[in-house]
Amino acid sequence: MATRTPVYFLSHGGPNIMYDNEHPAYLKLAQIGKEITGKVKPRAVVVFSAHWQAGKDHVEVNNAEITDLIYDFYGFPSHYYKETFPNVGSKEVADKVLGLLGNAGIDARGVKRGLDHGVWASFKCAFDPDSNPLSVPIVQVSLFKTEDPTQHYKLGQAVSALRDENILIIVSGMAVHNLRDLQFTWGNPRPLPYTASFDEALKDAVTTAPEGRERAMAELLKRPDARQAHPYFDHLLPIHIGAGAAGDDVGKRLWTLKEGSMSWAQFRFGEVGNGSSLL
Repeated sequence: MATRTPVYFLSHGGPNIMYDNEHPAYLKLAQIGKEITGKVKPRAVVVFSAHWQAGKDHVEVNNAEITDLIYDFYGFPSHYYKETFPNVGSKEVADKVLGLLGNAGIDARGVKRGLDHGVWASFKCAFDPDSNPLSVPIVQVSLFKTEDPTQHYKLGQAVSALRDENILIIVSGMAVHNLRDLQFTWGNPRPLPYTASFDEALKDAVTTAPEGRERAMAELLKRPDARQAHPYFDHLLPIHIGAGAAGDDVGKRLWTLKEGSMSWAQFRFGEVGNGSSLL
């Protein structure tokens, strides 16, 4: 029986996913959310999103008790910018994160910041406020403003101990994320060649035995299709954080959908406490 909380990587998509409630990714996020609220039952969530990078040598931790939403997307209909997602922060949990990072020699700074759409848009799918509310504090932590996989793996290792206190770590990005090529795939969901190849390579790296996983994850960024799958690595690096936080726990791909220049793969490291996963 697992005694630590698992770690989840969510492919979060664009903000439009929160309205597309018949899209397979919406349905899968909702299923994962029900597993978290119904089986994992964490006392708090610490989340890393691709949409927050701090400095090359430091990270930031949101220690605000009241957290607004950041509408960090452009060109969408006006109602997107009126969306809400009920949430609270926790200075106590933020201080725990800051302490663990400091103990690991990582420069970490407490700041007041809202939740970006890499968190709240996907959380609206996973944790519908009416049918499956997430009634625990959410504390967001930044990435580094680098493309260094080892640096981000160590960031995850530094906060892994949160899992022993029934605090859930979620990392939010995208398994394959090429916005430049999205225009060529409208109306045609057939995956581009690099979408298929990188998605499978990511699965292989994540499911590598823990003792070899850090190296396998780092090698992903050297693949010839890496810059096609991720012109920028900001949406890939969250899973390096998750893999670092996983410690000796094995990674598992819960589901994938390769769609044009995107992949919606969802991952979990570790098992659900009572061994009765919904996925």
